[in-house]
Amino acid sequence: MRISVVGPTYPFRGGIAHYTTLMVRQLRAAGYAAPLYSFTRQYPRWLVGGRSDRDPSSSPLRVDCEYILDPINPFTWWRLYRRVRADHPDVLILQWWVPYWTPCLTAVSSMIKRNTQVKIMFICHNVVPHEGGGVIDRRLALTVLRLGDALLVHSEQDRLRLLAMLPHARVVKAHHPTYAELAHQSSTNPSHLRRDLGIPADTHVLLFFGFVRPYKGLEYLIQAMRLIRERVNAHLLVVGEFWTAPEFYQRYADEFGVSEAMTIINRYVPNEDLRPYFDIADVVVLPYVAATQSGVVQLAFGFGKPVITTRVGGLYEVVEDGVNGLIVPPQDEGALADAVIRYFSEGLAVPFSANVAAQATTSFSWQQLVTTIEQAARDLGVQG
Repeated sequence: MRISVVGPTYPFRGGIAHYTTLMVRQLRAAGYAAPLYSFTRQYPRWLVGGRSDRDPSSSPLRVDCEYILDPINPFTWWRLYRRVRADHPDVLILQWWVPYWTPCLTAVSSMIKRNTQVKIMFICHNVVPHEGGGVIDRRLALTVLRLGDALLVHSEQDRLRLLAMLPHARVVKAHHPTYAELAHQSSTNPSHLRRDLGIPADTHVLLFFGFVRPYKGLEYLIQAMRLIRERVNAHLLVVGEFWTAPEFYQRYADEFGVSEAMTIINRYVPNEDLRPYFDIADVVVLPYVAATQSGVVQLAFGFGKPVITTRVGGLYEVVEDGVNGLIVPPQDEGALADAVIRYFSEGLAVPFSANVAAQATTSFSWQQLVTTIEQAARDLGVQG
């Protein structure tokens, strides 16, 4: 079986670039040549969320690839098609996450299907955007994904959503693997980081990590902090680049009287600086208002940290309540506070962490993802 992949990788930053890189590495480790075709650019500058779409890490995740595709230059779509056709893969893996990719991926997929026998497999990180999901977004997703011979998702919500849109589609599900490989890199002593942040050694640390966007519900965690601190000596550490005004959340903290118990690190964290933030955290708290799945959950699991999150999308499928974390209703600061208090009062950190470590090499392994891809390809009639 021959497999080719299209997707972002270094020098682009973020979870999907890391995902592509680690998936291709695992495919190659499994014996596939797995050529990777990536982008000369992802977005025009005015569409880039945050300060940049480039990875500032001095120790980035890298893999050999050919940079060929510009999503707003149709000539490069043709070049990619010609390059894939020359490769003669059995399966072409394309990745989908926002409607911006509709023209590019529709054109490439259409050319592949008209002129080759290559099977197209879409990995759907989100069927529709976190912030959106209206009629236009669904229509654009349908335009592209109907061209897939197989569609791979990471949550039951997305599986059901796809089957509602495309009743006869071949949809398979696999858990999003962990980013454990990032845990091997570090440049800062965690005790030094705690000291530099002014967080006393006897204070529990709640970590909210990742791009700060409205759907992630940070304001509910800030509201919960007042209740949490009545029972637990805790500090909220917010680490990630803000896609909205940080002053909004600072005003929340002021209003609820927890400003002195919250530290904001408003930046994209390079790979080599990730570990200390997770090392000083007792638990990762993600009070999402909406989601399908979350790369941040798997980043936390990769660092061995349990997660407290909300019952939205497919988060409850990977964060098992009472096993590797706790699940609460969304937009409920009281329930969120109760879960954090329970986590510490019942001493759940040790058993939860042990379960996280066990699942990292089984349910949430990259090998499990490759196995799912292989089975989906065989179901399409691909030999090998």
